[in-house]
Amino acid sequence: MIFETYKIFVQDAGLLFPWFAASFLLSIVVTIIIKKIVPRFGLVDIPSAPKKLHDKPIPLFGGLAIYLSLVAVVVFVLLYSKALTSGEIGLQHYSGFFLGGLILMIGGYLDDRYSLPPKITIIAPVLAALVAVLFGVEVEKLTNPFGGIIYLAAWQSNILVFVWLLIVMYTTKFLDGLDGLATGVSSIGAVMIMSLALTTAYFQPDVALLSVIALGSLLGFLVFNFSPASIFLGEGGSTFVGYLIGTLAVISGGKLATALLVVGIPLLDVIFVVTRRVLRGGLKAAVKGDRSHLHHKLLAAGFSKKQTVLLYYIVAGSFGTLTLFLQSREKLIALGLLVILTVLSAVGLTLKEKK
Repeated sequence: MIFETYKIFVQDAGLLFPWFAASFLLSIVVTIIIKKIVPRFGLVDIPSAPKKLHDKPIPLFGGLAIYLSLVAVVVFVLLYSKALTSGEIGLQHYSGFFLGGLILMIGGYLDDRYSLPPKITIIAPVLAALVAVLFGVEVEKLTNPFGGIIYLAAWQSNILVFVWLLIVMYTTKFLDGLDGLATGVSSIGAVMIMSLALTTAYFQPDVALLSVIALGSLLGFLVFNFSPASIFLGEGGSTFVGYLIGTLAVISGGKLATALLVVGIPLLDVIFVVTRRVLRGGLKAAVKGDRSHLHHKLLAAGFSKKQTVLLYYIVAGSFGTLTLFLQSREKLIALGLLVILTVLSAVGLTLKEKK
């Protein structure tokens, strides 16, 4: 299977690379423009304790560059080719995705500009997830890790997709605490979904093309977002990259396990941190910023910012790569190992921090 997959990848690389290059270069150009414009509108992140780790004002709202470059290239392909609609993804899915992303951008702008409270900022992600569901983004079936297929009714799919998108959006939102962390991990997610779509077992050229366009948009922005970052994703961007990977995982045929293993450690970290906050300070403390995330503990243990980000990349890439070779039950085992790794890392780093 590996040899056949390699042959398919090589054959399709010539078709995929121009669109990757287009979204990558466009993302760079748009990011440069946004960097110059947004400070005039007060969209700047000012360093402040306890959760800000940069030492100078940095432009926000950079996620708009990812969104605009992605939408521009996808719309161009849709107008002049059927490459993006040759499979199960239809125009209504793209419309819902674009609209949901636009909602996140508007909500993100308002939060970056006026620092809205969490009870207000959650409105945009909720609306984006609802729009995706209303426009037909669905999971028809899931592979049962213990054998067989689980077919979902429409209402079950709607609930699953809605909750899944919210989970992934808030995972990348909380992950966006170090330069290039959320953008890089999301890029790895796009690579893994693209790779799976090019295997002989799945072979979804439309999904592969959409993933590679998304990858170009993400990496173009990462040029400026990697440490030392000269622009940040902002609220809209940090949720949009999760929305992007979450939606890709769904429309590619329910590849939730692939995305789950890529964002596994950040997701588990969010669960642990939020649970600890709630137990200590009630529900209101759940979204109160602090420096208790795993990447903060790694910094406290002596890792540099770049080392911490690269460690996340390595873990996300390693577990994501496993999905190319593992069956459903084996993926469940890998997820269990990821849980154990996260728990041991968190406990070890906490004990070292206390000492």
